[in-house]
Amino acid sequence: MIRKAEIKDETAILQLLDELEETKFSEERFHELYLRDLQDERHHCFVYEENDQILGMIHLQQLHPWHHHKEVMEIMELIVDAHFRSKRVGAQLFDYAQKFALKENCEQIELATNQKRKRAHAFYEKHGMVQSHYSYTKKL
Repeated sequence: MIRKAEIKDETAILQLLDELEETKFSEERFHELYLRDLQDERHHCFVYEENDQILGMIHLQQLHPWHHHKEVMEIMELIVDAHFRSKRVGAQLFDYAQKFALKENCEQIELATNQKRKRAHAFYEKHGMVQSHYSYTKKL
């Protein structure tokens, strides 16, 4: 079942982020950001839950860049627990996000993904996304 994320989901979501990024994030800092974004009407977080266990999550941010006629929904994070990948959890979260973006009158859904995540690239392409832009970063 896919539902809107709640405060009680914080620990499970943080564990998914730690797994994805292969690191350990600060619980205190994540707590601040999580509470902030749950209250922000431009951020939308949904979890995929089965038998009271969170198997995946998607975090969206609704934007209206000046160079777009309508709003854009950006996927900030889409994470599925490693034990449940290739079981349609990610596909269901992605489909849910698309429907949600359409309901919010967005003209497109977009994301940036790390170059090393080849399986993720194949997943997004399989779901109709095209690589039409480059994304650049600079550590400060």
